[in-house]
Amino acid sequence: MLYKRSIFLLLFCLFSLLGLAQKDRKEIPLKNILGIISKQHQVRFSYIEDEIVVYALTPPEKNWSLEEKINYLKSITKLQFKRISEKYFTIYDDKKVDKPLCGFLLDAETGKGIENAIITIDKANFSAFTDANGHFNIPKISSDLIRIQHQGYQTFSINPEDLNVPDCPKFKLQPILQSLDEVVTQRYLTTGISKKNDGTIVIKPKKFGLLPGLIEPDVLQTMQQVPGIISIDETISNINVRGGTHDQNLFLWNGIRMFQTGHFFGLISAFNPSLAQNITISKNGSSAFFGESVSSLVDISSQTNNTENTNASLSSNMISAEFYSKIKISDNSNFTFSARRSLTDVLESPTYNNYSNRIFQNTVITDLSTNAIVGYKSNVDFYFYDITAQFEQKIGNKHQFNIDVIAIENTLQFDQSTATLNKNSALEQESFGGSLHWKTTWNTNHTTEFKGYFSAYDLNSSNQTLESNQTLSQKNKVLDYGFQIRNSNRLSDLLTLNSGYQLNEIGVTNFDEINLPFFSRTITNVLISHVGIVEGMYETANKKTFIRAGLRANYFDKFGLFLAEPRMQFNQALSNHWRLEVLGEQKSQTLSQIIDLQQDFLGVEKRRWTLANNENIPIQKSNQLSIGLSYKKNNWLITLENFYKKITGITSSSQGFMNQFELERAVGDYQVLGSEFLIQKSFNRFYTWLSYAYNDNKYDFKTLSSTTFPNNFEVTHAVSWAGIYEWKKIKLALGAKWHTGRPITTPINFTVTEANPNIIYNTPNNEKLKDYFQVNFSASKEWRLGDKTSLLTSASILNLLNTQNSINRFYRVNSSDNTIESVDTFSLELTPNLNVKLMF
Repeated sequence: MLYKRSIFLLLFCLFSLLGLAQKDRKEIPLKNILGIISKQHQVRFSYIEDEIVVYALTPPEKNWSLEEKINYLKSITKLQFKRISEKYFTIYDDKKVDKPLCGFLLDAETGKGIENAIITIDKANFSAFTDANGHFNIPKISSDLIRIQHQGYQTFSINPEDLNVPDCPKFKLQPILQSLDEVVTQRYLTTGISKKNDGTIVIKPKKFGLLPGLIEPDVLQTMQQVPGIISIDETISNINVRGGTHDQNLFLWNGIRMFQTGHFFGLISAFNPSLAQNITISKNGSSAFFGESVSSLVDISSQTNNTENTNASLSSNMISAEFYSKIKISDNSNFTFSARRSLTDVLESPTYNNYSNRIFQNTVITDLSTNAIVGYKSNVDFYFYDITAQFEQKIGNKHQFNIDVIAIENTLQFDQSTATLNKNSALEQESFGGSLHWKTTWNTNHTTEFKGYFSAYDLNSSNQTLESNQTLSQKNKVLDYGFQIRNSNRLSDLLTLNSGYQLNEIGVTNFDEINLPFFSRTITNVLISHVGIVEGMYETANKKTFIRAGLRANYFDKFGLFLAEPRMQFNQALSNHWRLEVLGEQKSQTLSQIIDLQQDFLGVEKRRWTLANNENIPIQKSNQLSIGLSYKKNNWLITLENFYKKITGITSSSQGFMNQFELERAVGDYQVLGSEFLIQKSFNRFYTWLSYAYNDNKYDFKTLSSTTFPNNFEVTHAVSWAGIYEWKKIKLALGAKWHTGRPITTPINFTVTEANPNIIYNTPNNEKLKDYFQVNFSASKEWRLGDKTSLLTSASILNLLNTQNSINRFYRVNSSDNTIESVDTFSLELTPNLNVKLMF
């Protein structure tokens, strides 16, 4: 037995060596080989040119017999050789392959077709392009290799013989990943989301899969699936990253800082989901080129590096309708336009009614002395829209020019009444911004970018209260503009040095006017900052080590203050499956939101932007450090990250206190210790994940009566689960969220005296609301209507089990009977939504 195995092994090695030796010999077209055999053996071959032209192979040995040579050709090509006479042979192919060569090119990450890949046969001077499904056809004209090229994917070649099969084979292309963008995992939570070695999470909406409760790739809803990111009141205008407030996050759209991020006062993202190309989210360790945030960074870019063919889409859901179009003006320029408008003022769908009840809900007011419900009636007239326009132009091979414009508006007319009173109020939010971007690639190692930008935010409100004839008019205006220069030099294959300068000016105006008693004030502040930036990036050739270290040096001329902010990202492969990540940063922020009164801006939008004065409103500063491990093997992904975060210079008026500190003005800090865990598994078409986040988040206000107590935005435990199934063009997603309730402060007694009509509270944030729980579902199906036309239908159900969650509670005095009322705000009830999108 051992003898036979040894002989078999010897023969296997021998034939392998012979095979390798044979491959080393030059391959020539089959037609030429047949000509050589005809001369050597005085025979003739009859064939159809198209049936043999795709074959090229190593010629058979010259000393072989005619029969041996024909058998060799048959085994390699699978062609049939039929002997007609002693000197004549006919050659024919399988009827199943009697068709043009064809195939499909698919994204290796998402499985979706790759459009506009170039198919070339150089010697035949032939080229073709793939369609929207990634399909291509090639005539049988040559045995030369077929080259596949696409700007976003690695180039490779196909042997034409591999296409000469009954079906059209599928080829998966690997996306081109820059050396500094090496990924930890290609699929993070869902298709189209990846995590990079620098700690950032990247979302590509065009490749987006599906998440529970979503019908579109809404960036601000999507980011809440990431461990450590949550909205304590379900809105995207109040996103809390590792215990921070919403205004501590920096939101950029094509380099424009956005001060308004939501429609419908936080239930819908203000950014058109059809538009974004690339979204980068950083919870810690952001690049030194980004400032003005002590929490996270959300960088939305809809700019492309290549000129795309003209395409468009129309879509509508039960809240709004939108249009998107990218027009190819020339081979080097594109113009993109998008517009979205609500249907809320013409159509009251069940979705709109539930959204309206959530935002403008008659908050449930309970008289705690009688346990009776106090009712107010309201009538809402509301609409919103957003518009974007972009122009992209390539100038030669070195220059690229972009202009981007965005406009956003929310308008509300609000009537509130009781049996005897009726008052009218109004609220309008407007945002407008633009940017100009010029990039020059001097050579493969040197690029320079210039970016100029401006952003304007305007909020106006007129609020008539039910209890009196008092009218409060308020305005909040922000104007932000500046420019940034960035220079990048690749010093070696491993090391890149970036440097830059940024000039920024921010002006903020706050206006208040009351009719009874008459009072009016206007406060305007302006701040100019100069920033120097240097950043180095190092990555080994094997991608095992990645280091980025930077310094952002800020100078605020109004204060004569210099702040240096170091940044650091380190990622090291410990083995083939384990990676270590260390992130750290110091950041500062001069612009923040405060709340003067809970009824500001109708109580719907209570926050107003204000500038630091380095006195009672100091510059906020952050220190953050995180250490994480990730494990990836056999479609398993496990990540664990522990972090420490401290923010100094916060004001009590920025934290939304609704207890004994509501009217206090104090400066303090908060610090968070936390852990974030994710486990994810893919099973071909099905994948699932479970995440857990822990936060210990505490305030420290030295001048308040209680100095240390739980943060208003503390969510001690949060768990999220999802299961997603994808089959061909069908996607299903089911998920659940659970987290502990937010902290609240309860009264000591439920009655007050006429002499002292104030609530006496317990210690701050002494209790928590009941735990929050929600189940969500989504489904989508894409229908191919033509070569370049498809229809995408999506449906979702938020709060599938219709769970009633209390997301906020505060207390107030009813002056008519000196009792204390408990005011609860509840989460969104069971809410279906549908979306139909036509792409062409």
